[in-house]
Amino acid sequence: MSTRRAISSLVVAMTVMVSASASAQAPAAGQTPFEPQVGQAGKDVVWVPTPQGVVDKMLDMAKVTKDDFVMDLGSGDGRTVITAAKRGARAMGIEYNPDMVDLSKKNAEAAGMTARATFMKADLFETDLSKANVITMFLLPSINMKLRPTILNLRPGTRIVANTFTMEDWQADETATVTDGCSSSWCTALLWIVPAKVEGTWAIPGGDLKLTQTFQIISGTLGTQAVQGRLHGAAIEFTAGTTKYSGTVEGNTIKMTAPSAMTATKKM
Repeated sequence: MSTRRAISSLVVAMTVMVSASASAQAPAAGQTPFEPQVGQAGKDVVWVPTPQGVVDKMLDMAKVTKDDFVMDLGSGDGRTVITAAKRGARAMGIEYNPDMVDLSKKNAEAAGMTARATFMKADLFETDLSKANVITMFLLPSINMKLRPTILNLRPGTRIVANTFTMEDWQADETATVTDGCSSSWCTALLWIVPAKVEGTWAIPGGDLKLTQTFQIISGTLGTQAVQGRLHGAAIEFTAGTTKYSGTVEGNTIKMTAPSAMTATKKM
């Protein structure tokens, strides 16, 4: 089966299973402890675990360090949160299924990661994501798109990494396919970096800088010269004519470092 057909099959399966009413009840005392089943229904998606090799690649692409706060949306059995914690980061899993939350806490305890790995039973659409430096997820494309406006309003430079599914016309900044340790159809890691908002007119030595923005891609004019460029979080790079500009966006100013030190101020 081709990857495209496999993805389509999973999307259909997820949609059907999520819409069905879950009939399973919490086990009574003395019964076998809860064990998750691949494909089990959830609030927004069914549970399909991300292969460990893809988890590792996603965190590599996001360059997770001990200085980061990672939030995993739909955290399942907790593997992504625990892996991030093992790298020294503080990490939190957002999961709607209370049985999965309890399982994740047990897994974190078994891994000795309870100090840095926490889990919260919550609706991902009602969760404050603003404190995260890194957000990880393996969700349906429709869920990604529902979250996209919130994600784009996060602090510039916030890294978003996902397994397999895109955010449609917001192209990923980086894409990688994992072949080592991943034998399923869900072996693609994608990275987006939340771009600063720069659309508008900026006063800059040499003339007005007029920018149009489509996610991380920018175009426009500087005086009479055409501008083409790109944002990497708050970092901005563009070319006007034969001159290359680079700098850092700080709210309504851009601190240019090339071709020389200068400041652009946004016209209100």
